[in-house]
Amino acid sequence: MRWVKAVGVIMLLSSTTAAHAVSITNRDEHDHKLTIIEGSSKADHMLRPAQAVSGVCVKGCIVRLNDSEDDEYQLEANDVVSIEDGTLYYDGPDTPVQPSGSARDTKPAGKS
Repeated sequence: MRWVKAVGVIMLLSSTTAAHAVSITNRDEHDHKLTIIEGSSKADHMLRPAQAVSGVCVKGCIVRLNDSEDDEYQLEANDVVSIEDGTLYYDGPDTPVQPSGSARDTKPAGKS
């Protein structure tokens, strides 16, 4: 009977996934205003140089930089991005993966 319970607990734990959220870091030398749009809710954040916001966009969202509709980015729930030279760049997923040859991917995050 204990064996059945142990297998049940293991299966339950392996079937659930941890909630992921977006992390955004400002690597510029000046402040940036972020507007985060998740479904019908909208929140503004002011990111100072070297400041980060995390735990946002649990189900994915749209991020707008400095109130510009031309600077809108669609992010997934586990994205890690940074602001550099006024542009949002994709750093990688929230969960660590095996390191590749480069330190980070420098492609801009996908605009919507």
